[in-house]
Parts: sequence; structure tokens; C-alpha cells
Amino acid sequence: MKTRRTLAAAGALALAGGALAGCSAPAAQESDDVLTLWHYEGDNSAMGIAWAEAMEVFEEETGATVEFEERSFEQIRQTASQVLNSDEAPDLLEYNKGNATAGLLSSQGLLEPLDDAVAEYGWDDKLAPSLQTTARYDENGVMGSGSWYGVPTYGEYVQFFYNTEMFEQYGLEVPTTLEELEEVMQAFVDEGVTPLAEAAGEYPLGQLWYQLALSQADRQWVNDYQLYENPVDFSGPETAYATETVKDWVDRGFISGDATGLAAEDAGTGFINGTYPMFFSGSWWYGRFLDEAQDDWATFLFPGAEMSPGSSGNLWVVPAASGDKDLAYQFIEITLRPEIQALMGDNGGVPVAADAADLTNESSEELIANFNTLLDRDGLAFYPDWPTPTFYDELNAGLQGLVNGTLTPAETNEQLGADYDAGLPAGVR
Repeated sequence: MKTRRTLAAAGALALAGGALAGCSAPAAQESDDVLTLWHYEGDNSAMGIAWAEAMEVFEEETGATVEFEERSFEQIRQTASQVLNSDEAPDLLEYNKGNATAGLLSSQGLLEPLDDAVAEYGWDDKLAPSLQTTARYDENGVMGSGSWYGVPTYGEYVQFFYNTEMFEQYGLEVPTTLEELEEVMQAFVDEGVTPLAEAAGEYPLGQLWYQLALSQADRQWVNDYQLYENPVDFSGPETAYATETVKDWVDRGFISGDATGLAAEDAGTGFINGTYPMFFSGSWWYGRFLDEAQDDWATFLFPGAEMSPGSSGNLWVVPAASGDKDLAYQFIEITLRPEIQALMGDNGGVPVAADAADLTNESSEELIANFNTLLDRDGLAFYPDWPTPTFYDELNAGLQGLVNGTLTPAETNEQLGADYDAGLPAGVR
């Protein structure tokens, strides 16, 4: 394999409307072309495994070389605007979806519209309509309409991972209601075990907060929060319940006060090594847990809620400054082929355009079934930080204050509401 790989940092199944049309591979050819590619998926993640295979296929078929750099999520998030507005921009990169991320870059003219490539390759036919929301953005960078600025190749959602051995040790069953969930967590606390692996320094606690709000919300509230259809009252029942419940769970020992200083990696490894019996986070951990978790584990959706954080996965985006857009489009197409999608699914990912007959790993069935359950009930509610470019950091800061006791629930909601309103696009304030 000719791929040039630079480590710049340490770094699931919804079937599309029909099977992909078969594509015969062109003969390998010699080329001096180079595709520069960035993504932040680990080597042993489902996406990392599938995309590594896609790089090999791409090089064999095109004769071009892939110059791949693994950048961390935070590196790309914090520097994208500057890098993509320079001659250092790659030809293709993985980028977070949503108004505050891909939407913002599209409104700044930093991403290439993909409408012609979508028509040429038929990507709109390969992706379920509910997964196309995060691929399209209007002139203000608001998702759901306008031109295509990204292409998802996987789905994702947030759920509970639980240590089945610890549940069996203490005679506990998987909860089916919020009341039962709290009873399970209290049982662990009574045994001196902190039940939830959490991190307020990065996204996990924000996603739990949002899930608690969703447990009290309907689709209109999600549309108001994410798509600005109506103003959002942060003292209203949805966010008030979420913030008060997080505080209550900290006070009851369900969440450790140490979570204020922890990152997502800390929470994930805490679950991997068996310190915590439960972890509420994204399906992107699934492949890693298959590979690294010390005890047996399984998953369940948040009990008693119709909606959960989730969407299409992150997007392939093509910078406007890309030096070889055609090569970028060819690579995207390869990552949507059935054999690459099946490889992703067999390694714990949520493929969006796979042929079910190609899948061989039965351990992924639960992951895929949960995602399909959410799709069937219109349950993908996106993510809490999407509405504004700064709300990711602001939500983390507010919840850190809530957990360490420097902010009351009312003060947290007031601060978050002010941050949210201040960051909204000018046209919707």
C-alpha cells in the first residue's frame, strides 16, 4: 500500500432505500496525483478499519497516492476555519455535522458544494432521507435544506453501554423506565460503586443533559432548539428537568464530582477497565469496546424516551481550496460501496448503505437494531451543541459549574440560555 500516513496526534446498520448498484473496478493505473486526507477515527475503530481498506482500493484503482494524516477531533474542530482558508487545506476531511460546524464553514464559503457530485454518483439515492438532513445547508448554514456540503457514510446515536458481569454480580436487570434506571444506579451506590462513567470536560455529560431534556420533549421542541423554528426557553420544563436531574444525580452519587476534570477518553477507559458499570455515550465507541473492554457488556437505549441524541455520522467534506476535488469524490464513492460498508458494520460501526447479506458479525446486531428503532420512530434528535458555533464549550462550562457546585440549576439554565441566544445566527434572534 502506498498510503503515506502521518500521525499528527494520538488520536452501524440503517439500510438505504435499495442495494447499491454494483461498480466494476477500473484497471490500476500509474499516476503522480496525491489525495491529502484527514480524519480522526482510531485505527481499531469501525470507521478507521473501513477507511483504511478504502484507501487501498482507491490507490489500486486510481494509481494515485493517499497522503493521510490522523488529526484529533479537537484539533480539527478548533483549527478548521483557519486551515481551510489557507494553502494547507487537505483535499478531503472528516468534519462534524451541524449548524455550528459544517454549516458554519459552508456559510463562510470554505466548503465546496457537492450537488453535481451527488447527482453524478447518486449519493442521494444511497442515503435514507433522514440521514440527508445533516448533509445539506442553506445560505445561512442551517441544516436540512440547500446545497449538499457533506456526505455521511455511517450513522451514530447515543445509548447506554453496560457491564453485564457487574449487573449479574449485584442481581440487577436492564431498566425499562427512568424510575428503574435510578433504582439500578442507587443499587450500585449502595454497594460503593459509582454507576455512571462521566466527563464534563468534554461531550459525554452534555449529551446526557440533552437526553434528559429529550425525555421531556417532543419533536417540535427539537425543531425549535436545532432549527430555530421558535425561541427556546431554558427555564422551561425540558431544560429545567435536565439540569435539575444532573444536579440530583451528582448529589446522590450517580455521577462523580471528579467528572468536572475528565475528558471523554477518561470516561470511556473507565468503562473499559470495569471501574464504572454504565457509560452513556455514542455508538462510535462500540468497535473499541469490542476490542478492548475487559468484561462482557451490552447496550440499551435510554429508557422511557422516544428520542435520543444521534444523526448521520460525521461528514466527508471537500474544502473549497482542495487541489483535486475529483479524487476526493472518487474516494467518497468507494467508502459507500457495499463491501466497505459491510466491513464497517462487521467491526462495530453503523453503515448507512450496506447490503445485509454482506454482514457476518452477529455481535453488531444489537447496535444496528437500536439504530433502526430510532429511525423507525423518528428518534434521532441531533446533538446539544449544534445550534451555535460556541455552544459546545459553553455547555461544558455550564455543566462543570453545576457539577462542582459553583452554579445552581437555575443559574446554569440562565447562563446556558444567554449563551445559546447570543450565538444564534443574526437572522433568527
